[in-house]
Amino acid sequence: MEATHHTLAEIETGPRPLADILKDLARPIPARHLREKKQGSAVLTFCPWYRTQKILDHYTRGHWESRVTGITTSDERVFVTVRVTIHAAEGSFSREATGTERLSVNAYGDPSSNAESMAFRRACAKFGLGLHLYEKED
Repeated sequence: MEATHHTLAEIETGPRPLADILKDLARPIPARHLREKKQGSAVLTFCPWYRTQKILDHYTRGHWESRVTGITTSDERVFVTVRVTIHAAEGSFSREATGTERLSVNAYGDPSSNAESMAFRRACAKFGLGLHLYEKED
């Protein structure tokens, strides 16, 4: 049997073990990456989609992808489903989530982009990324 030799560059750029990725994604997101927005009388803390993407890039070494798997609308809302797949050393693992936005929303961005951003961040949370932001204090 022939031994397989990998260079240090290959080891540092190849897919990581899923357990290691999940452990890193479960860490609280540093405050410098978070933003706040007012929704009604509440102030919500969130991680913007582009920072979420950078965190995924870092911990997966770029071995991930996302895809919009569904878009539906009602009279008042758009609903977007996003699948995030992490390619780990053991194989590929996916999580899906939905996001929604009112069609008549008066906010930054358009309704479909906002719903996609929400769905993307929620799918990432199913891997543990930013999950602490969804916990409500009693």
